[in-house]
Amino acid sequence: MLPDPDRVIDIIREAAVEDVLPRFKSLADHEVMEKNPGDIVTIADLDAEHRMTRRLGELAPGSHIVGEEAVGKDPDVLDRLSAGEPLWLIDPVDGTRNFSNGNEPFAMVVAYIEGGETRIGWIHDPVAGETAVAVKGEGATYGGEPIKVAGPTSLDEMTGMINYTTLGQDLRDRLRARAEGFKDIRNWRCAGHDMTLLARGAKHFSIYRRLWAWDHAAGVLIHREAGGYSARVDGKPYRPTDRVEGLLMAPNEASWQEILDYLGRE
Repeated sequence: MLPDPDRVIDIIREAAVEDVLPRFKSLADHEVMEKNPGDIVTIADLDAEHRMTRRLGELAPGSHIVGEEAVGKDPDVLDRLSAGEPLWLIDPVDGTRNFSNGNEPFAMVVAYIEGGETRIGWIHDPVAGETAVAVKGEGATYGGEPIKVAGPTSLDEMTGMINYTTLGQDLRDRLRARAEGFKDIRNWRCAGHDMTLLARGAKHFSIYRRLWAWDHAAGVLIHREAGGYSARVDGKPYRPTDRVEGLLMAPNEASWQEILDYLGRE
């Protein structure tokens, strides 16, 4: 039996209120640390992940949990992705760099995986207090209201986000030049916020490079349930267990192919 999506929202909101929002714009220097060179974590990330790990584990006894910060301490935690057991993915503060600088956007992301596929996804905006949710096969909502991706349009009217190293470092300059063919390209440095915009029809496409499951599994499901199309840039379907690079999300399959062809054209 799947966990109750509303109970999970309550758990995420509790962590937002208790662990995240009180630290927003008030972090002390010692509460911001480096996991690796250039990769930071805050006390809010650690406390929120600890709380959600405990509470979500209670909600689905016997399930495994993969949290971003737990992986930062022990990379072997990633092996749970391929175990085949029910699994929670947690990104306690997505957009940590923004958060640590006292800026928005940032988000809290949770996904529930069964049989290697994402069954439910949640992306919570702590400042707005709203959550995007999707249950596989049941559509997507934001703040309790149904959402739908933007309709297809011409390339010069599309807005999106491009990670310029997604299709190879040697193509960076060409991709930057091609980006001028779109209406607007903007990187919010928060995948959860970006994917919520996609699912709500506020932008058309995004291309991501590194496919960390806690960043993308929930958002891909929410986007798909809102009517969008996503796949790896090599054309293969996205799976939350993938540890490869390159994901393109677009309004539909035709737009997906048009964007990829345009960016990769000699």
